Amino acid sequence: MEHVTLLDIIIIFAYLLGMLGIGLYFTRKVKTSSDFFVAGRTLGPVVLMATVCASIIGGSALIGRGGYAYNGGMVAIAIALPYMIGMFIFSFFTGRISDIGRKYSITSIPELMEFRFGRAAKLLAGIMIACSMAATVGSQISATATVFSVIGGSFGITYVAGAVIASLIFIIYTVSAGLFGVVYTDLVQFFILILFVYILLPILSVHEVGGLSALIAATPAEKFHLNLDTNTVTLIFTNLVMTIAGAEFWQRAFAAKDRKSALKGQFGGTAVYACTIVITLFLGLSAALLFPNLVADYGTADYAIPVMVASILPAGLTGLTFAGLLSVMMSSADTCILVATQASINDIWRTLKPDLSDKQELRLSRIATVLISVFALVVALFFTSAYDALMFAWTFYAAAMGLPCLAALYWKKATTPGILAGMLTGLVVSIIWKFAGQPFGIGTTIAGVVCCGIALVVVSLATCRKHPSRQVD
Repeated sequence: MEHVTLLDIIIIFAYLLGMLGIGLYFTRKVKTSSDFFVAGRTLGPVVLMATVCASIIGGSALIGRGGYAYNGGMVAIAIALPYMIGMFIFSFFTGRISDIGRKYSITSIPELMEFRFGRAAKLLAGIMIACSMAATVGSQISATATVFSVIGGSFGITYVAGAVIASLIFIIYTVSAGLFGVVYTDLVQFFILILFVYILLPILSVHEVGGLSALIAATPAEKFHLNLDTNTVTLIFTNLVMTIAGAEFWQRAFAAKDRKSALKGQFGGTAVYACTIVITLFLGLSAALLFPNLVADYGTADYAIPVMVASILPAGLTGLTFAGLLSVMMSSADTCILVATQASINDIWRTLKPDLSDKQELRLSRIATVLISVFALVVALFFTSAYDALMFAWTFYAAAMGLPCLAALYWKKATTPGILAGMLTGLVVSIIWKFAGQPFGIGTTIAGVVCCGIALVVVSLATCRKHPSRQVD
């Protein structure tokens, strides 16, 4: 039986005001666009660890993956592990990214593309990052709307109303202080998230079903088996490739105060995330036993964890745990909005309008934040499943940008024609493959990445003598 009391509503409201207050406090530190986008390159390992972890565990990773665990059990682990492995691998790239950023005053993937391969590569990368990150925000709005509709169901708050409320919160929250506000609110949200969502809630949910042994005994055996179909394999591959080109984590590396901070922060945040994967599985399985008619009642398994919070926790703890759920979405949404804004204004608009002053860029960045959030709201209303929205955003981006980003960091023979050929081929092939219904049972991302890699390598090797690219030491 769901119960959200007035005390819980007060706690949630106080939490939201507190996060907005932290964001507004750091507004005074934002004097330049560099402050807005990379926090003046001042972030140490502890802050980076918290913000990386809080950003990884977004609405799709908790709400969406909790729904996958509710329906399919171990499939939730299967789609999470490649992302975790990829993030650990990416940790060892962060030191080089941080060094390159400080040495050449680079703050984003598109700027690195421009440094090595020219203006066209920068614009193409900027467009793809802006679109994919804006759509990713849609997945966070979708997850937040799900939580709000559970919190305020008795007050008439629907999914649509929750999505609109979420968008307004994200806009105010991110416009105020850029990355300074984002990372320091993430620091607070990280501890709320871990304490209430990943420690308190699992203990109480497993206790509610009679203990861990009872949970395992009552769960159908097939939920502990991995039945991988084409779509699941595609999700796994997309998660793995996406980590290489995750613009939000490149931004964190560029914002680190030194290479050691970048490595320790990224590795530490990923290690904490690794622990949450198994916990999310047991949360979903517990919800399946406690609420067997959930999908019939709500239309999607994404409601599994929010409904469990509203049903099994006492007053007060319900509010605090919902605050933890909201922190999941807020910490990922503000990051993706900021990256999309940076790509739109700093990487695209400023490239087209090079005489743009820093003050003008800062003002336009705040306007772009609002517009991107509105676009994300449209995505959230179209994809009511958080994980579906996330995969929509990631598939084409991973196919077109994963290998080019790696080549920009390490491959000296990569050329401008090769990078452009790879990016465009990956994008076009993945779109065609998607609408063709994934021929031969080969997933969209797999087809896109393979074709991107072939085009990148063949064209680069054919042009490396006539069109050598600028190198990064």
